[in-house]
Amino acid sequence: MFTIATVNVNGIRAAYRKGMGEWLEATNPSVLLMQEVRATDEIVADLLGSEWTFVHQACDIKGRAGVAIATKSSFEAVRIGLGNGEPEVPVDTGRWVEADLTLPGGDQITVVSTYIHSGTAGTEKMAQKYAHLDKVTARLGELMESDRHVVVAGDINIAHTNNDIKNWKGNLKTAGFLPEERAYLDRWFGAGWTDLGRKMAGEVAGPYTWWSNRGQAFDNDSGWRIDYQLATPALAEIASNARVDRAPSYDTRWSDHAPLLVDYELN
Repeated sequence: MFTIATVNVNGIRAAYRKGMGEWLEATNPSVLLMQEVRATDEIVADLLGSEWTFVHQACDIKGRAGVAIATKSSFEAVRIGLGNGEPEVPVDTGRWVEADLTLPGGDQITVVSTYIHSGTAGTEKMAQKYAHLDKVTARLGELMESDRHVVVAGDINIAHTNNDIKNWKGNLKTAGFLPEERAYLDRWFGAGWTDLGRKMAGEVAGPYTWWSNRGQAFDNDSGWRIDYQLATPALAEIASNARVDRAPSYDTRWSDHAPLLVDYELN
């Protein structure tokens, strides 16, 4: 089975100090998608080790964002950013990377690691988020028309429905749950993208993928489902076993996000 794992690592160096390396060895996904890497290529290479091949876009603003794709095979092609050949504004860097893979059995797939802005309601940061979401929407349209299997995954920083956030009533005016943000997901799903986490969990609360470090959010499972794996229609049909690898306790977490893994019948 071909397994894709996506996780916001909240700083790869800190994640490895807290046990990410042991998790990766035990889980051994076919492809690992990471967000908020917040490190250089050299640091990522040193931590992952020589058995992993990776492509990484660091953020131009030091200490922020950063996305990466890692695999133990090789890439057919990689594409970085959403600038269409033009330089991106610094706040948009470290947020989008694509890779094409051809598997040993001949199946082909494009994988994308994305980290959408968090935004702050009523500020310039929301304008930046919406501008970036417009670019993402345009690229999703192109990928949908590419006639390839495609997975777009990562920390999208938007909870789609009331089932995706524990305290939805208290966050109706909070970035990440604004109607204007949620409408982007409506458009994506209406255009054919499948939210595999929701498809396989059903219409239930959660499973959440991020918990605030404030209070007892993790212990009370008062979280947000903001990490996704979105698949093109044909690929969604051969996807199974979506699961959130939630740590057993607060003190065993190596990120404030939990990994989301999905299996695909690819060869």
